[in-house]
Amino acid sequence: MNLALAAGPLASGLLADPLGQLLVGLVALAAIVLVGRVLLSVAWKLLLVAIVVVGGLYTAGVLL
Repeated sequence: MNLALAAGPLASGLLADPLGQLLVGLVALAAIVLVGRVLLSVAWKLLLVAIVVVGGLYTAGVLL
């Protein structure tokens, strides 16, 4: 069996060329950054909610 056929079209096409490898790496990095931005957006919202809740509990504990 031919190794290039077994590896799929990327091995014989994009990944065979250094610029193709760079392109694939940059696209993968962009996907990771995009997912990271979404997760950080959710994390910031959760952090702000936690600050408000803990601040409210602290205030209630001090005043009551």
